[in-house]
Amino acid sequence: MKRLILITGGQRSGKSAYAEKLALSLSDNPVYIATAHVWDDEFRQRVEKHQERRGPQWENIEEEKWLSRHIINNKVAVIDCITLWCTNFFYNHTAKEWEQPSVDDALREIEEEFDRFTAQDATFIFVTNEIGSGGVSPDSVQRRFTDMQGWMNQYVAQHADEVILMVSGIPVKIK
Repeated sequence: MKRLILITGGQRSGKSAYAEKLALSLSDNPVYIATAHVWDDEFRQRVEKHQERRGPQWENIEEEKWLSRHIINNKVAVIDCITLWCTNFFYNHTAKEWEQPSVDDALREIEEEFDRFTAQDATFIFVTNEIGSGGVSPDSVQRRFTDMQGWMNQYVAQHADEVILMVSGIPVKIK
């Protein structure tokens, strides 16, 4: 039976660890879909820490954009995370030069891909960040991204069966 769970919160609030624990409570062999583009060595170290935390029972998939290419019917999947996934649409780094589509175009493309992917009969555990909770950036590009990512969070939350806010490692049920 299809189920969609959104886990949101601030940086280092325990979102990913909670999502992984939840997935393991629902399946002996969950899927972990990593959406990150590794930008530098420091970020690579973050990714490696996440990988070390998971054991061999996980099926790991790295997919920066096109989640719907992966068939996960009847499985439990953690998708970590919406914020990094949105970044991959906001900045087109697959072209020869960096391109930046309009917020509306990028958001529409992300929503359409989300709808294609979540049409499957699976349990989806999406992880995201509440980056808009930290105040308004003086940088116009960051403000545009924060708006887009916040709208995507709202889109996913509207479709979610359950929404959990992580606060200092404590899950708080929102929906």
